[in-house]
Amino acid sequence: MQKLLGYAKWQTFSFSIEKAKVACKQAGQDVGHHITGASKMIELAKGAQREIDDYLLTRYACYLIAQNGAVADFLPTVSITAKKLAAEMTSVNVQSKDLYGQQPIENEHVENNKAVREMLVGRGIVPEQLPPAEDIKKVEKRLKKDDKAALATEN
Repeated sequence: MQKLLGYAKWQTFSFSIEKAKVACKQAGQDVGHHITGASKMIELAKGAQREIDDYLLTRYACYLIAQNGAVADFLPTVSITAKKLAAEMTSVNVQSKDLYGQQPIENEHVENNKAVREMLVGRGIVPEQLPPAEDIKKVEKRLKKDDKAALATEN
């Protein structure tokens, strides 16, 4: 799932799992039922193996990780903000409506995402038609390269 969600580093993905554990607990769910620590063996050079941390996840846990994880650097700002708004609406409504259990909370989140999307589309903003923002790491590399080139031409 780490690669599927675009996480290059285990540490970043692991942080998103920890955030999902908090969300799971706040939803009144048993975290251990949805997110269980595990390990697996990976192949190294010359046939060696090493044990690494891993997790066993339910579908609900995967959903929580995707909703509570770090946002990719290349999403347009309006998409990031819309995602955060829908998540905040869900958080508020889960408490105000006293929702418990996976299905009612999932339904609430889906409805909030639909409402945010309808608002965006109604204002002429279609998220999937927005151009992706440039990857932050690529921008940083380009700026460093430009700075070096500018310094070289000054000398």
